[in-house]
Amino acid sequence: MHDASARHHAAERTGVWFVGARGSVATTATVGLAAIAGAQAPPTGCVTAREPFASAGLPEFADLVVGGHDISAVTMTKRAERLVETGMIPPRLLAATHDAVERADAEVRPGYDPHAGHGSGPDAAVSQQPVSQQAVAERLAGDITAFRDRHGLARVVVIDLSSTEPPVTDVPELHDPEALLTALADPDRAVLPASSVSAYAAILAGASYAAFTPSAGMGVPALTALARERGIPVAGQDGKTGQTWLRTVLAPAFAARGLKVLSWSGTNLLGGGDGATLADPDAVRSKLATKTRGLTALTGSETTPLHIDNVPDLGDIKVAWDHVHVEGFLGSRITLQTTWSAHDSMLAAPLVLDLARLLALAHAAGISGPVPELGFFFKDPWTSDVHDAAAQAVALEDWVRRTAQARP
Repeated sequence: MHDASARHHAAERTGVWFVGARGSVATTATVGLAAIAGAQAPPTGCVTAREPFASAGLPEFADLVVGGHDISAVTMTKRAERLVETGMIPPRLLAATHDAVERADAEVRPGYDPHAGHGSGPDAAVSQQPVSQQAVAERLAGDITAFRDRHGLARVVVIDLSSTEPPVTDVPELHDPEALLTALADPDRAVLPASSVSAYAAILAGASYAAFTPSAGMGVPALTALARERGIPVAGQDGKTGQTWLRTVLAPAFAARGLKVLSWSGTNLLGGGDGATLADPDAVRSKLATKTRGLTALTGSETTPLHIDNVPDLGDIKVAWDHVHVEGFLGSRITLQTTWSAHDSMLAAPLVLDLARLLALAHAAGISGPVPELGFFFKDPWTSDVHDAAAQAVALEDWVRRTAQARP
């Protein structure tokens, strides 16, 4: 792509619509985006800040506009203040980005809370009657399109950062788009989890979509088919931020040396909202599935136990411990132990910004359905069985070069 063309495309303003906009990850991403755009901080940790991404015509950081849905009444500003108190966000950055965070929070609209009672909340406030999930999705989609029109945006990228849900109960409608649409119109049924209602809203709004959580989201087959049919690029699932990323770096190295992994045990310690959510045995099943699937594929070992424990005093800090037992030459044994400790939101936020920029490129290039090359960012990538982090990085770079060149 010629430099002039790249600059033209990069000038297109793009909306970033967070589902779970007032949570720690979305708030950290919003503060970080404002700091980068205002030159108060460098884009450290953002993959798209380096080549070949920097010259691919992606939206500039300063041209990303934030909005979103949330069921929480705690504003982004209050959340950011709490993150400063925990030592995660430097106070000077909060002061420098305060106005930008306030503007972003003013764009947050009420989300969908099925736990408040089917059809309750803003979706039933006028009619006082049960409301169908179709009507809920249309309300959510209306918020997204109004946001796009209000700011004159070229496109919007929806990124799900909401709390992890339990695995979805499989029913026939989830595999048949026509049957799903019929079920969604029934006010007496709630066939989709909240994450998938938000994903369907993205389809209705013509917005690209990323599932940064292990919740079902766009992973429902009927919704994936609808996204592909309507020309919407999607990516998922479950952001690969720390422990799993390190695992997908190390596991291929053992294989390359001809070493056999006998077992790979892990433990996660975390607090905050994620810790509380994953203390639910149903919700944690979704997380455990995405975290272990890639490791099992890379090592060929079925012995990959993982435990996740809620430790409230850790707050947003996640501690991840791994014990790797390997068979070497002549049956010798090798043991590797790793400890990973970081503010989880600080690991996730730059990748979220990367996904917003890359999905904007995919949408502008006319790509539809799951984008397997964006599997670099996910624990359980859709339509891809590649988990090796190095191989994923090469595929991502090749994809962005091809897509930038092919873009009209």
